[in-house]
Amino acid sequence: MDAATGSMTTATLGGTVPSARTRDRRVFYTGLSAVMFLIVLVGFAPTYYLKTAYGTPALASLYHVHGAFFTSWMLLMVLQPALVAMGRTPLHRKIGVAGGAIAAVMTVLALFVSIDLGRRGAAPPGIPPLAFMMVPLATVAVFPAFVGAALWWRQFPATHKRLMMLATMELLPAGVGRWPVLNQYGPLVFFGGADLMIVAMLVHDRLTIGRFHRATMIGGALLVASQVLRVLIGFTETWQAIARSLIG
Repeated sequence: MDAATGSMTTATLGGTVPSARTRDRRVFYTGLSAVMFLIVLVGFAPTYYLKTAYGTPALASLYHVHGAFFTSWMLLMVLQPALVAMGRTPLHRKIGVAGGAIAAVMTVLALFVSIDLGRRGAAPPGIPPLAFMMVPLATVAVFPAFVGAALWWRQFPATHKRLMMLATMELLPAGVGRWPVLNQYGPLVFFGGADLMIVAMLVHDRLTIGRFHRATMIGGALLVASQVLRVLIGFTETWQAIARSLIG
C-alpha cells in the first residue's frame, strides 16, 4: 500500500503494480503525444501526407527525407510513453537510442530546410521571408537542446518525459501554422497554438502532483522565450544580413 496515496503499488507475482494515479500520468503523456501527432497530420495533409489527393506540387527529395524523419519522431513520441504505460520500460530504453539518432539527423535536416525556405522566399502572408527564416532556423538549436537535456536527465523519468514533450512542442508550430484556419496568421499564433500543450502539462502537473514540476515550468518558460526572441530577432537588420549570407 502506498503510504502517500493509499493505493496499492506493490506486488503480485514479485512485480510492481502501478497505482491508479501513476497509470493516469502515463496515459496522459501518451494522449498528449497523440494529440500533437494529429495536429501535425492535419497540418501537413495537403502538402505531404495526402498530397496526391490535394494535387499539390511535387516535393524535392530534401523535403521527403525531412518529412520521413519528422514523422518517425512523432510516431516515436506516441510509442515511447505508451511502452512505459504498458510496463515495457526496458524496450522503451532500447528504442530511445534510435530516438537520439533520429533527433540528430532531424537537426541537420532542419538546417538545410530552413536555408532552402529562405531561398524560396517561403513565409506567412505579410511576413518578410528573411525575417521568418529565423523561426525554423532556431529549431536547429532549440530542438537538440531539449532532447539533449532529456537524455542527460534520463535517470529521472518525471523530468525526462517532460523535456521530451517540450522538444516535440518545438516542432509543433510547423503543423499548427498549416491548419487552414490559422495559416493566414503569423508566428505568434502558430506558437500560441503549440503552447497550449504546455498549458495542458501545467494543469496535469497541478492535478496529479499538486504543484508545477520544475521541468515543465523552466522548460516551458525557455521554450516560450525562444519563440518570442526569434520573432524579435528576425526583424533586425543584423539578422537579415546574416540570413542573406546564408541563402547566398
